[in-house]
Amino acid sequence: MGVDELINRVMRPVADAVSEFIFFSVPVGGAEIPLIVAWLIAGGVFFTLYLGFINVRGFRHALDLVRGRYTDPSQPGEVTPFQALATAVSGTVGIGNIAGVAVAISLGGPGATLWLIIAGLLGMSTKFAECTLAVKYRRTNPDGSVSGGPMYYLQHGLELRNLPGLGRGLGLFYAAAMVLGCLGIGNMFQSNQAAAILIEVTGAEASFFSDRAWLLGVLMAVAVALVIVGGIRSIARVTSRLVPFMAVLYVLSALAIIGLNADRLPGAIVQIWEGAFSADGIGGGMIGVMVIGFRRAVFSNEAGLGSAAIAHSAVQTDEPSTEGFVGLLEPFIDTVVICTMTALVIITTVYDPALADTGITGIEMTKTAFESTLSWSPVPLSVAAVLFAFSTMISWSYYGLKSLTYLTGENRAVEAGFKLFFCGFVVLGASVQLGALIDLSDAVIYVVAIPNLLGLYLLAPVLKREMRSYRERLGRY
Repeated sequence: MGVDELINRVMRPVADAVSEFIFFSVPVGGAEIPLIVAWLIAGGVFFTLYLGFINVRGFRHALDLVRGRYTDPSQPGEVTPFQALATAVSGTVGIGNIAGVAVAISLGGPGATLWLIIAGLLGMSTKFAECTLAVKYRRTNPDGSVSGGPMYYLQHGLELRNLPGLGRGLGLFYAAAMVLGCLGIGNMFQSNQAAAILIEVTGAEASFFSDRAWLLGVLMAVAVALVIVGGIRSIARVTSRLVPFMAVLYVLSALAIIGLNADRLPGAIVQIWEGAFSADGIGGGMIGVMVIGFRRAVFSNEAGLGSAAIAHSAVQTDEPSTEGFVGLLEPFIDTVVICTMTALVIITTVYDPALADTGITGIEMTKTAFESTLSWSPVPLSVAAVLFAFSTMISWSYYGLKSLTYLTGENRAVEAGFKLFFCGFVVLGASVQLGALIDLSDAVIYVVAIPNLLGLYLLAPVLKREMRSYRERLGRY
């Protein structure tokens, strides 16, 4: 029995049970709505309304902050606002932006794109809430490093609201789930997909790596180790250069495909609009396609999961709200821009409802869409996909580390051991088929939305006071 077969046999019952619990669905209008997705959507709607459409009103100020207009290196923290944003974006922009959008379109048709965009816009408000509170309740360690994220605002924020037991319990649960989840969705899944892409572009079955995927895993693990050994400062330096490059590479490639098929663009927009409200042939009609679009969006930009707030908490600022503004750009970049580019490429080239019945979905559909217009375009697509996977791994290593040190306390030996352990899982992920383990990790990651959003609701008055105080001092928003 192989390692992958053993892992799947042992983990499958656990993965199925946890997934069934997390993704429990209720029928609404002929469609099945996973309650966890409804919970995440509700968070986006609530904070958009409660904070007075901060996702729209604060957009320009967010750009000013990222450009460094208000940056002061003397303020507490470890990274600049741009570096914090780049690190967080690198954690969300991944294979899902390429493969996940194709899955949404194959299941829900072009109309899923509109709901995906709307979910991204709503998620901007949730990110604002998460990142503001992450900075407000972060902790500065004796060595000058910073620790923050949902586990800290859950514990310390709720403690100040006379709920110490609840806050500590939610914080512990959140951190433990993130440690487990980071090894799957933020590690093994990424290395597995990156290895598959590299094997494909180097000759598929004829590739030197076709039966040596472990070697690709070792190479990726070494690359990851070289970055994460230096902590958040090293990660931020790499992501601040890597994220703009890979995002521009992918967007320009997508715009080239869309431009060469410009005559089909008006029709694609019509399909998106009409499909969002009619969705003929889609199970559950309009409700069904809405759920598909929202689900792919919230699973892509992670708004409501609180993961990115761990990176944002390390920013150099003494104004928590500033990082809230910076954070709201993340779902815009991830979902509104990059996911929409993917959708338009697919719809203007190869989209056909019959594709869903032939098994052509996910990254294969996106690759086919690019290749149908420019035969060489799968090369930059593959480069972007591998970079997306690599950047996600280095960011999630930091998320996992900070979650672990919340549980164990700051300890250099623990940090070194975790980094070594994390790199070992990069090799494992590239080497074996890990269906059950990835399913379990995927489910565990999304369960953190329950304590995170519960804490955000309870801390909403604190959040609003913080935002108003900042607005009064700034004289805007």
